[in-house]
Amino acid sequence: MFSGGDFREVERWLLNFLNSHAKRESPRIEAELHTDDADQTRYVVRLRLGERWSPRVELDFTTVAENRGSLDWCDALAARVRGWARDLVAASPPSLERSACPSASRSGPGRP
Repeated sequence: MFSGGDFREVERWLLNFLNSHAKRESPRIEAELHTDDADQTRYVVRLRLGERWSPRVELDFTTVAENRGSLDWCDALAARVRGWARDLVAASPPSLERSACPSASRSGPGRP
């Protein structure tokens, strides 16, 4: 596996990692990653589902860069991300997508 990399390379990897694991719980979840160009030592990550947000979590650049090649470390981070995503899904109201047009599922020949 691979470890190391500069701040921006690790940032891209981390954002892809977060989205990949969060979307396993709901494809509508999006990961957001914030950085400070003047202080490239940490990442602030959050997940968003509609109007709901997960708590902010800080990840240290050095820790992520050194451990992104470790399957054990990645597995532990993936479990955390999926937990945050499950919390968002559980806290969100049911989707209106199925009930947007309730008569559509009942209409047809012989039905009003």
